[in-house]
Amino acid sequence: MSFGAFDHRCMAEAIALARRGLATTMPNPRVGCVLAREGRVIGRGWHERPGGPHAEIVALADAGDDARGATAYVTLEPCAHEGRTGPCADALVQAGVGAVVAAIRDPNPRVDGGGLAKLEAAGVAVRTGLMAEAARELNLGFLSRMERGRPWVRVKLAQSLDGRTALADGTSQWITGPAARADVQHWRARACTVMTGVGTVLADDPSLDLRLEHIDRQPLRVIVDSHWRTPGTARTLSLPGQVLIAGREDVERSPALEASGAECLALPAKERRVDLGALLSALAGREVNEVQVEAGGTLCGALLREGLVDELLLYQAPCLLGHEGKPTFELPGLDDMALRPVLQVLERVMVGEDLRMRLRPPHREV
Repeated sequence: MSFGAFDHRCMAEAIALARRGLATTMPNPRVGCVLAREGRVIGRGWHERPGGPHAEIVALADAGDDARGATAYVTLEPCAHEGRTGPCADALVQAGVGAVVAAIRDPNPRVDGGGLAKLEAAGVAVRTGLMAEAARELNLGFLSRMERGRPWVRVKLAQSLDGRTALADGTSQWITGPAARADVQHWRARACTVMTGVGTVLADDPSLDLRLEHIDRQPLRVIVDSHWRTPGTARTLSLPGQVLIAGREDVERSPALEASGAECLALPAKERRVDLGALLSALAGREVNEVQVEAGGTLCGALLREGLVDELLLYQAPCLLGHEGKPTFELPGLDDMALRPVLQVLERVMVGEDLRMRLRPPHREV
């Protein structure tokens, strides 16, 4: 489909509006909407939080009577079903909107083309595909959950120049500087879940909580703990927010862990540890869109080996920890350089004194 400069400008603004919900819309998608007519924008809206009005409803209210005959630019297909709020497709029709430009279709089985079909049946002109790649990037987790049945997995790593994440005794606080650690908080904010392994809990006793004053929610904290070794005194268990401990169903849990207040999720074993694929499927069933993994080489390596890593968020500090330090990933060695996985570099940014890189494994599609 052909789109002009004004179309691109309106959709770019809709995507910018949607980004305001990066840390607040989950489990819903991040959606922005712009209403325009006769070459000017007359209404703007974005979805802020579950249960609140959708982007289209906010934009229609902003435009008022001027919405009649306007074109709606929306980053995701308008919904056609009754959920926490009414169908947006119906609201657009009732407002007399003349055309809708949707960046992408909504793969949610409750929508999946139904919203566009309802609009077309009512005589609304529909076009799709404008800035589709940017719109998909905005909702990687939601789309992953709908299309693949599992969340988008982002592995956050902090390593030295020689590729070590901790000293030989497990000490890792702190490899990176304060600016990088503050930056991580913003990535935690956009995740539904922060995941770690029991080894990191035993070595570092991390809090894993979100510490941003303007965000009033806490991501679900998940500890992968095949043999239920998490101590009841672990710091993360005493902080606000929910904690889920995933262990093997064939291993008995300790009474202290049962009394800790954490939810214990028993899963099948795979190669003597928790089946990570089953864990991600279980998280998708709980409407988790994005998982941020902050763990050591054992869990990160296992996720990578099983093809469950979608993105790496790597902070590299200008320091050296020596060859006895803990590796970034526990992976089998290669005997052929041609077999080495080459990652796609999406971004390189200096954060204080540290380099932040965002990478994706080969053939990982959005």
